[in-house]
Amino acid sequence: MSGPLYRGATGIRISGNSNDLWDSQMKDKTEKEDLDRNRSSDQSYLALRFPFRVFFPDNNSPSKYGNGESGFASDPFIVGSPRSRHKLTLLLLKLSLALIVILALVGSFWWTISISTMSRGQIVHNYRRLREQLVSDLWDIGELSLGSSRLQEFEFCSEESENYAPCFNVSENLALGYSDGSENTRLCGQSSRQSCLVFPPVNYRIPPRWPTGRDIIWVANVKITAQEVLSSGSLTKRMMMLDEEQISFRSVSPMFDGVEDYSHQIAEMIGLRNESNFVQAGVRTILDIGCGYGSFGAHLFSKQLITMCIANYEPSGSQVQLTLERGLPAMIGSFNSNQLPYPSLSFDMLHCARCGIDWDLKDGYFLIEADRVLKPGGYFVWTSPLTNARNKENQKRWNFVQDFAENLCWEMLSQQDETVVWKKTSKRSCYSSRKPGAVPATCNKGHDVESPYYRPLQGCIAGTHSRRWIPIQEKTTWPSRSHLNKTELAIYGLHPEDFSEDAENWKTTVTNYWSVLSPIIFSDHPKRPGEEDPSPPYNMFRNVLDMNAHFGGFNAALLEAGKSVWVMNVVPTSGPNYLPLILDRGFVGVLHDWCEPFPTYPRSYDLVHAEGLLTLQTHQQRRCTMLDLFTEIDRVLRPEGWIIIRDTAPLVESARMLTTRLKWDARVIEIESNSDDRLLICQKPFFKRQGVSS
Repeated sequence: MSGPLYRGATGIRISGNSNDLWDSQMKDKTEKEDLDRNRSSDQSYLALRFPFRVFFPDNNSPSKYGNGESGFASDPFIVGSPRSRHKLTLLLLKLSLALIVILALVGSFWWTISISTMSRGQIVHNYRRLREQLVSDLWDIGELSLGSSRLQEFEFCSEESENYAPCFNVSENLALGYSDGSENTRLCGQSSRQSCLVFPPVNYRIPPRWPTGRDIIWVANVKITAQEVLSSGSLTKRMMMLDEEQISFRSVSPMFDGVEDYSHQIAEMIGLRNESNFVQAGVRTILDIGCGYGSFGAHLFSKQLITMCIANYEPSGSQVQLTLERGLPAMIGSFNSNQLPYPSLSFDMLHCARCGIDWDLKDGYFLIEADRVLKPGGYFVWTSPLTNARNKENQKRWNFVQDFAENLCWEMLSQQDETVVWKKTSKRSCYSSRKPGAVPATCNKGHDVESPYYRPLQGCIAGTHSRRWIPIQEKTTWPSRSHLNKTELAIYGLHPEDFSEDAENWKTTVTNYWSVLSPIIFSDHPKRPGEEDPSPPYNMFRNVLDMNAHFGGFNAALLEAGKSVWVMNVVPTSGPNYLPLILDRGFVGVLHDWCEPFPTYPRSYDLVHAEGLLTLQTHQQRRCTMLDLFTEIDRVLRPEGWIIIRDTAPLVESARMLTTRLKWDARVIEIESNSDDRLLICQKPFFKRQGVSS
């Protein structure tokens, strides 16, 4: 980025531009006398044209004080040793700094006065551009100042990193004394940042297009063995078939009597005819805890329901990794010592089928957390052998869960076999009508927050003070839920005009994205041998990561355009928290600090989108660099996956310079409607380990 780099260095080179006005080799005495006679007028001219000469005189120029024995010009102020000259230099440097400060103050004063005569909006706009340009320049200079070694392409990581998710080191946590589930706690530090590119497994293959990829995945793409498949639970084994190259999930077969019958049973226990009526009952988003391999969510997707899978980090046989490979929402998360990274009142239903959570432990804190993220009138579904306990110890545990659920103001709707369904109260008055001293108590406003990032589990019932306390049965059903009305928008402090304008802008943006991407995709990626023509809408993406989701407008526009995608809407912790708005619209998302690795495995997403994220990050105190951010994008992106970055021209240009180090194919595209913004379209190549020496 030559422009900004040279711009920062101009003031240093000015003083050497007038050497030719005085030649130290002039010997003609007459010319020297003429020079002396004209010196006063010349100096006044040079003082205006080259002001830095006052503080940094040209040592190559002749001086009226003559030359010293060493050949250097004599000091006009203190004739003597080099030590004296050093003192003078320091004095001149101090004077230079003082002059710079004075000029800065004068400039600031002038800028302040100009407010009265200039448009405030134009001032803010120009100031923002200057600040972003300055940050961009500093990033460029910082990278270059570290030497040519920092400009080289990244090396590839070792084979151990193929399926490793940073910040989840169970053995290290055990060594630190964590136990009883807290060994799964997410801990991020400097060591969690990777300075290498993660290779795909040796026999990795591009996943089949959706919906084929929902039911068939390549064995080589995930870290699971045949033994791990066979040792899975009985329900899971009936849902999977393993051969030499692929795993088939048979849940879509009409002959299969597992997940379809199970979801039908849950619907009947709620009082519905079948699972197709979940939407009419106010259910749209489901948190599936310990989801197995995502088959429950895969089946419900056809019913317009979206299920977010969360499970602990697993070195192999990962539930989250296999679920993402199938093109279904999933992220690493667990009930341990911290709250989940979702605000209160986030999901319409929580589902736990033999999920491995001991709900009776930690004085019921796990149940309190489940209640926190469940919307009023929502459902908690639990399938466990404990519900049919026979021995006294298990009966005691089961009785604790029942009593605690009642204190949470949950109503048990039904119990069949091992499955129990509770409904959370839709009335705040239920909590005040409990017995005096009932545990748990309700949180006060100070403890009831919407940003639970790294926040310890709470022992009180949250969300009761929220303006978002609206029973799911009173909300408009999907897909109308995504279009919030004036009253609902007022909860988040938004005007309908702003929300509508954002929605229209994203519709246009998605259309532009596809007009740009379609020729690239179909020219660079012809149909592979043996593949059928893709069914409408002909898009190549399934898993989409929106790194700065704002109001969820990108998600909404993709669905309205008929794209068969799901979007992980990420709200950065460094910006405004619109995650409650996104979740209330019927989408899924999470809070995240982008100076840390995202809680997922490598190769999770087909498309990564970031609009305005670089600007947002530059406005915060920088704990990480743009390069740190890009290496994380590379980790979570699948081979042949795409990146779309939209931001200001200086930041996009800085980003483009980094793409060569990451081996991405990149191109910058101008946006006609906004000359200040640029698009950076990148693709991650498919590198195979056999072709690279380690």
